[in-house]
Parts: sequence; C-alpha cells; structure tokens
Amino acid sequence: MSPSLAPDTRVRPSAEIVARLIEGQLLIIPLVSGVGDLEDELYTLNETGMAIWEKLDGSRTIADVAREMSREFDVAEEIARLDVIKLVEELLGRKILVVG
Repeated sequence: MSPSLAPDTRVRPSAEIVARLIEGQLLIIPLVSGVGDLEDELYTLNETGMAIWEKLDGSRTIADVAREMSREFDVAEEIARLDVIKLVEELLGRKILVVG
C-alpha cells in the first residue's frame, strides 16, 4: 500500500470539482486552474471507477471501500484494494480527491 494511503485513510471529492452523472457516464469537471492537468479539462470514469467514486465520500476508509468493492464485484479483497488505491492515488494527484 502506498505510504500515504493507510487502510484507515478517508478521501472525498474536492470542493473544486463538479461531478455529474449524465446518460450513465460520470463526468468530473475541475472548477479552478491547478485541478487536473493542462491536457484534460473533463474526466470520466469506467463502471468500476464510478462504483469506487460513489463510495469515496469521506465517511468510508480505503479498507471499507475495498471490502465493499470485493463483495459488489465478487473479486478478492486484495485485488479490490489495489484497484481502489490506484484510482485514489491518481485522483489525489490530480486534486480531484482530497484526504479528510
């Protein structure tokens, strides 16, 4: 696990983005410069990413989300944990998620 993402880490969407579900696709739009990167202005997530995103509300830990994903997608918890961490690290790096 990433040293910055302990199992009890909680993350939530940044106040500097807007996320909307439009025709079955989640769109994430940065509201200020410095969120995301210069090449991308709009982000979308696949089905798994959307399922993880819905659980990243600041009330669940990384471990909680991984357990829920493991049950929801019938995969080993370790695989689910790695998927959750990968997405969370990417979205933290783009400032779409924040710790807390």
